Amino acid sequence: MGELGRLEALRLAGLTAVADPGMDRFARLVTRFLGVPVSLVSLLETDRQVFPGMVGLAEPWAARRETPLSHSFCQHVVVDGRPLILEDTRVSPRTCASMAIPDLQAIAYAGMPLTDADGQVLGSLCAIDHKPRKWTEDELQDLGDLTVACSVEMRLRIASEHLRQDRDQADLLLRASVELGHAHGLKDLTRRLRTLFEDPAEPTFVGILLADDQGLRRLVDPDHVRPVEAAIDRLDLDAGFPSSQAVREQRTVFVPDHDALVAGFSPEAVAGYDALGLGSVLCVPLAGGRGAVMWCWPGPHVLTVLEEAVLTAVAGYVGQAVERTLFVENRLSTAEQLQAAMLTDLPAVPGLELSALYLPAGDQDMVGGDWYDAYLLPRLPAVPQRALMLSIGDIIGHDVQAAAVMGQIRSMLRQATLGDPAYSPAAALDAVDHAFDALPLGPGATVVHVRLDPDGGRWRLTWSNAGHPPPLLRTPDGRVSVLDEHDLLILSNLAGPVRQDHSHELQPGSVLLLYTDGLVERRDNDIDVSIQEAASTLAEHGDLPLPQLLEALSRGLAEVPQRDDVAVLVVRVTEAEAAAPGEHTGRG
Repeated sequence: MGELGRLEALRLAGLTAVADPGMDRFARLVTRFLGVPVSLVSLLETDRQVFPGMVGLAEPWAARRETPLSHSFCQHVVVDGRPLILEDTRVSPRTCASMAIPDLQAIAYAGMPLTDADGQVLGSLCAIDHKPRKWTEDELQDLGDLTVACSVEMRLRIASEHLRQDRDQADLLLRASVELGHAHGLKDLTRRLRTLFEDPAEPTFVGILLADDQGLRRLVDPDHVRPVEAAIDRLDLDAGFPSSQAVREQRTVFVPDHDALVAGFSPEAVAGYDALGLGSVLCVPLAGGRGAVMWCWPGPHVLTVLEEAVLTAVAGYVGQAVERTLFVENRLSTAEQLQAAMLTDLPAVPGLELSALYLPAGDQDMVGGDWYDAYLLPRLPAVPQRALMLSIGDIIGHDVQAAAVMGQIRSMLRQATLGDPAYSPAAALDAVDHAFDALPLGPGATVVHVRLDPDGGRWRLTWSNAGHPPPLLRTPDGRVSVLDEHDLLILSNLAGPVRQDHSHELQPGSVLLLYTDGLVERRDNDIDVSIQEAASTLAEHGDLPLPQLLEALSRGLAEVPQRDDVAVLVVRVTEAEAAAPGEHTGRG
């Protein structure tokens, strides 16, 4: 496994420059059996030797429990893989220049190799004397027996850590399948993936790159932008980076250390990883050339077979989530575009102010069914001003099909209204009932259909409600009424009672609020309670300009997950009348 494997075994053993009771015990046994002043359990790291087990070392080394390699005889044991036995270190060509002689008074030295289960030498169990010494056969036999026992102890620790990591990896795989399977959108997917790897022993950085026409773009959680994302947010597909290679060649690319990075990748990649303090990386491609998932560590990393298998499986879950999210986002975009194209530009009407709001669902599966409409009726003889028709509705179902049905119903309702000489809202809804009975338009819809007729300085409100949440009416004195008269929703069933028109006189300063259930429907709240809350908001803010009133009504939506789309249409009767009606583009 090489040097990286040896260092990984040291890491798993959990022994470093800190006193360990078990290792100190072996050091004491060496001093007792061999009668030496100093004994060490010495483990060789990259640039130092550490003493988790120690007896008799002078200060300041005793407190530090480490020395640089300039003071190490242990390094020769590790390199040779066999014992180093010296009667006088001062006369040996390999050790005569070592700083351990003047600083540690290491004159006689006997060190035996400590090994893991794979035979890798991790360090030495050594006896040191301050004067020359001829080591006896019995002393070396005792030191060898203690070394075997100490190696067994270290192997048990490594095996225990392996078992713990195996359990952790299994737990990670289970959590990944659940967490990533519930991701809503690419940002949420990135956030959930990183949450899986927040332990200090985990990779320093975890990220997703998606392929597009320009190469690879990094998915970024805007709430937690990492330095690597700010520095390298996009890569060309032919760039000399590990992630680019993984996507190009559709294979896993693992870079274990800095030397491998320099040998296999571009100077730009090396500079980028160096600047970010990253020393190793695993890149797993997503199926179909969609991109790659990458895990980065700050230094050299040994990738076990189990770890690679688990991370590859996690990348598979990421790939499935990406496919699902892109599919839903594409469908969402289609539904939103279709729906936005069908939302009506509000007309300019003398004596009335109109404003509307549409908010798409936060849940990508819940968009497509809510709508509003507003249009002027033809001018009647001897009537100086045209009446206004308003509609707001919700199609049962939320998807592209619902958006398409919504467009059909809106057109049918307009045609039915204009085809009725009385312009009766109830008669128009009744005509749509007949269309539902004859055509495959889906399970149904709810609608409030309204006519506003000018009457001097006042307006006459006539409406019919097909199972929709009730309109709210604020009178000039600030009181709000719930117009809760309603009939059955629109269904492919003509056996219900005859639809009714209802009327109300609107004084100047009155505000009429039409809305869909997305404004008032909450999982944790009764809809009647939510309607009363909306009525209270209308009462409190009804004198504000209409855009500000809409903002006040929708403000609470940001505090809860928005599972349904929302349409709101608000009308205020004004004191003054404009000169002439005309069509006005814009939705308020």
